[in-house]
Amino acid sequence: MKMILQKALALILCAMIQMPLLQAQKIKPISEKQIDSLTELVLKTFDVPGIAVGVVKDGKLIHAKGYGIANLRTGAKVDANTLFGIASNSKAFTTAALGMLVDEGKIKWDDKVIQYIPDFQLYNPYVSNEFTIRDLLTHRSGLGLGAGDLMMWPNGSDFTKNDIIHNLRYLKQVSGFRTKYDYDNNLYIVAGEVIAKVAGMSWEDFVEQKIMKPLEMNATAASVSRLKDKSNSIIPHAPVNGKLEAIDIYWSETANAAGGIWSNITDISKWITMQMNHGKYGDRLQNTLFSETVHEEMWTSQTIQPVFTSAPYNSHFAAYGLGWGLNDIKGYKQVSHTGGLAGIVTQVMMFPEIKLGIIVFTNQQVGAAFSAISATIKDSYIGVTGYDWVKILHDRVIANETNANKMSNEVAKNIEEKIKATLGHYNMAPFLGAYKDDWFGEINITTKEGKTWFQSKRSPRLIGEVFPYNNNTLIVKWNDRSLDADAFLIFNTDDAGKPLGLKMKAISPLTDFSFDFQDLDLKKYK
Repeated sequence: MKMILQKALALILCAMIQMPLLQAQKIKPISEKQIDSLTELVLKTFDVPGIAVGVVKDGKLIHAKGYGIANLRTGAKVDANTLFGIASNSKAFTTAALGMLVDEGKIKWDDKVIQYIPDFQLYNPYVSNEFTIRDLLTHRSGLGLGAGDLMMWPNGSDFTKNDIIHNLRYLKQVSGFRTKYDYDNNLYIVAGEVIAKVAGMSWEDFVEQKIMKPLEMNATAASVSRLKDKSNSIIPHAPVNGKLEAIDIYWSETANAAGGIWSNITDISKWITMQMNHGKYGDRLQNTLFSETVHEEMWTSQTIQPVFTSAPYNSHFAAYGLGWGLNDIKGYKQVSHTGGLAGIVTQVMMFPEIKLGIIVFTNQQVGAAFSAISATIKDSYIGVTGYDWVKILHDRVIANETNANKMSNEVAKNIEEKIKATLGHYNMAPFLGAYKDDWFGEINITTKEGKTWFQSKRSPRLIGEVFPYNNNTLIVKWNDRSLDADAFLIFNTDDAGKPLGLKMKAISPLTDFSFDFQDLDLKKYK
């Protein structure tokens, strides 16, 4: 019996030794040349001018490279130090700043927001009184996806931070408080103001002085206007009437705490290395930015999200932490976030158990490009094979664009038929006038030189020609074609057919969610 047990133990020990060896045989990390080839393919496949890719492994930046063109207007190239707007990857800096204030004993995660910003109020008084700092960061307010973003998107509006905070009270909840995940930007603006109130300095000054400076993120700034040197920075690019063009940098600096930071892969590698070291940094990790307790809180599930357990990753959970998305990938914890501005999308991804970090920045707005690169890189480190992510994601993009184009073509055909049927003299007179929404303010529908126009008073980039569509529904096509956000104008009328107000809805399903037209309730007042 003793001999049998010894043999059994020997077999188990052998299996335990062989298992890591078998796993190691499957795992062949992608090489530098393979990343080069992959990224060049992505540039061509998704029509992206420029991409920067960084890979951090075991605390070292082992791949840092730029590819393609930073600016189609000048032909400048992307390199490892080229600056991009990191957009919503800024949110983790906001939560880190709050975590540092927690460490200092100046705030608690579950302090009520009204303790620091008495004017903070949501539509539901109970929610207003119970809303905590934690709630600001976790996308579970009950507000709809991107609610109120039109106050800062597109840029050029005259809404101040105080205006945005005040106007939140007019946005109706679409789900129960703390019951559902719906991504939000404006509450991060509020979080930034909490930092300013408690720390006695602006959010921008805090993150630059307390986070970026200690980490020696010397090229990074809290907003594009604060960059010391813009000579090596990208220009955004977007399709305009079917052709890729360089566009201006569109960003409202009122929303910096939600998405204003500009950085490069070299600097962001320092940021995620610190994150994977649980708040510690420096040559021997002798310095601490925030405590282990704060770190764990930021990487703990706060808001549950739906999980789709499909191959190849077999994920079992998905959640949002504090400024980070959390899920499991083939048994590994994945901590990640994405960001999107007009003409720029970015992704940061970490696998703390194997100390792997992936950074992909692009100067085009198709998210499938960064996903194809990051998925291919992470697969090589976790032993997943057989997936051509460039092809898979490109096929999805084509399918989505085909569906969106079909809808847009049907709308265009309907407009053409309506104009033809009325010999170009569709009666727009009943729809003319001024309309007002409680949080967005006034819009005007007017005629000029035989054309009908929509103009927002507070967001001047939202100006476009109005066309007949169907019964009490019109279409607005924005003058700035890079917005890609044409919308239905749906009028409600009295018994005599006189318009009382209107609601709006984006035409294309691909319209960025920050064009939250659906949250407007415009009432005619003159």
